[in-house]
Amino acid sequence: MLYGNCFQSLKRGEVRLIENLKFNENGLIPAIVQDADSDEVLMLGYMNSESLELTLSSGEVWFYSRSRKELWHKGATSGNRLIVRKLWLDCDSDTILVKAKPLGPVCHTGNKTCFFQELAKKI
Repeated sequence: MLYGNCFQSLKRGEVRLIENLKFNENGLIPAIVQDADSDEVLMLGYMNSESLELTLSSGEVWFYSRSRKELWHKGATSGNRLIVRKLWLDCDSDTILVKAKPLGPVCHTGNKTCFFQELAKKI
């Protein structure tokens, strides 16, 4: 299911959830992206209110680039876009979980996921 224009189609209680998001002091909120089919964690990015609005209205994932200080449409140059399937909030409303369909590798290294480096073999 793609979102189309979600701000217009949200049910009454859902608008309140968006309005209660807890952005940090820089106006950003972490957004974890997970493959909607396999549940594999693909990446972590940050959204501001404008990138969240673009994500909801376009059905594709947008972030705010902290290094470039600008909006970032995931896959705009590579073609490896993320198609939104569902959006979730954590219990504190300070993190977003994006369930998405990746159109190609997500990581800038060409890997399917940004989480391909195992930190510890055994703990």
